[in-house]
Amino acid sequence: MTVLEDRIEMADANTKRLDEWFERLERMPVPEGFRVEIVGGNVHMTPQRDTHWEIIRRIVRAIEDRFGMDVKVFSDVRIDFPGRENGFCPDVAKLSDSAQKDSEGRWRHEDVEFVAEVVSEGTAANDYGPKKAAYAIAEVPVYVIVDPYQGRCRVYTQPKGDDYAIDTKVEFGSDVDLTYTPVGLTLRTDEFPRD
Repeated sequence: MTVLEDRIEMADANTKRLDEWFERLERMPVPEGFRVEIVGGNVHMTPQRDTHWEIIRRIVRAIEDRFGMDVKVFSDVRIDFPGRENGFCPDVAKLSDSAQKDSEGRWRHEDVEFVAEVVSEGTAANDYGPKKAAYAIAEVPVYVIVDPYQGRCRVYTQPKGDDYAIDTKVEFGSDVDLTYTPVGLTLRTDEFPRD
């Protein structure tokens, strides 16, 4: 068996297992206002706070202002990423214009151009750790972590292996310049709320 065949078999097994997990989770009484995702085979359920949602809304609006209302931008929609059982539901994911769903009706990680995660107390370790590695492996060109506790954004660009070559810190109140990336916009942070 070749390395490629091994990886395809592993991806198929991960997808099947993720499908089983998400089917079970959909039958569970998950409280309203909570989001559920699977990171490295572990189920994480976190509440959506108003601060969290306000930041997400501002990012989505900036993307829609730049690309129009037909842009493929999603919040809390499952996308399977490379690695062991990574069924992520990014806070914000922008897909390429040419993105199409796969045969299972899911968006493909290969089409993701931008991801933003807003840190929650219980998810910070995932956002800065296994999710960042999975996004880099998937070659997501731009990954932004918005941290309302620290009042700053971390902008990761130029994926290399399981990390990013460029890591830029931007304090709230300063603009996040993404004009040199596939997103091609400037993200204002002066109205991002803090926790």
